[in-house]
Amino acid sequence: MTELVATSPGLFPLPDWAKSDLSDLKGHQKDDLISGDESDAIVGVYEEAREEVVSDQLDAGLDRVVEGQLRWDDMLAHPLTVHDNVETGGIVRYYDNNNFYRDPRVVGELDFSGDVAAELEAAADLAGETPLQAVLPGPYSLAELASDEHYGDDAEFLSAVGDFLAGEVEAFPEHETLFLLDPSLVTDAPDEDLAELVPEAIDAVAGATDADVVVHTYWGAIDEKTYAHLMDADVEAIGLDFVAGGREETLYNLNEYGAKDDVALGLADGQNTLVEDPETVRERVDWVNGQIQASEFDTAYVTTNTEPFYLPVNKHKEKLAALAAAADLESEVEA
Repeated sequence: MTELVATSPGLFPLPDWAKSDLSDLKGHQKDDLISGDESDAIVGVYEEAREEVVSDQLDAGLDRVVEGQLRWDDMLAHPLTVHDNVETGGIVRYYDNNNFYRDPRVVGELDFSGDVAAELEAAADLAGETPLQAVLPGPYSLAELASDEHYGDDAEFLSAVGDFLAGEVEAFPEHETLFLLDPSLVTDAPDEDLAELVPEAIDAVAGATDADVVVHTYWGAIDEKTYAHLMDADVEAIGLDFVAGGREETLYNLNEYGAKDDVALGLADGQNTLVEDPETVRERVDWVNGQIQASEFDTAYVTTNTEPFYLPVNKHKEKLAALAAAADLESEVEA
């Protein structure tokens, strides 16, 4: 029997009122983006917006609450762009879409920052009895999004990024789950030498928490070689995108190389305004379970495939409610 857990990978769309207020307070230039030393007025807007998005999740009935990552102007690159030993360079396209982020140029040691931990402390106070889910970029994706001007070696840089994220996790408040968002494992798969080191970098992060760790991948299927190496990581679950293309390759990997005891299923489209009804999401859960030859998953996290910040706020909230309702159609399902 598989327990269904409704959740989100985080990076929410800003409420419209907050977007308007921040436009007036922050400006519109590259240098106006979040740097970690915002004015009290800007901090106040984000605090109020955080309260709103946590409340939205509680109202929707999600089984895990995320902080929302509303301050992450640079999306997954955020933990580096606010670091003291990182200089922000030019604007770079964020994967294959119309969003852009500042190139994080790492020019010194990646020591402790604490930026994300402070966000989570605030969210923990708002979540009440609902378990908190922390969100970070996976070490491979964060390294791929950055420019290394200090370590001088891809393997050493990946290890340093993993150790940096581990240090950040050690400062987190109590959390039930940690999602590591690692889409670059799909879009820019590591070469053979680096692929062997990815599990070590992930293990460094996972070893810093007692929470269940999910490495969530999206924008297609993980290639066979990368998936085989990823299975070596000491995590509870791998997240898989069943919205974008490559479903047959994903199923092949699951049946050929096995799976973790738990899984995250990207079943609702995080970039499309069409809202899936709960029955459709539930049918997709059952379909995936029916395709797996091995024993059923212990837990399946039911989520959007990608971060949802691309969506209008109203559509995003409807999708959260649909995910929660899909998980609640029955408390457990047979694989």
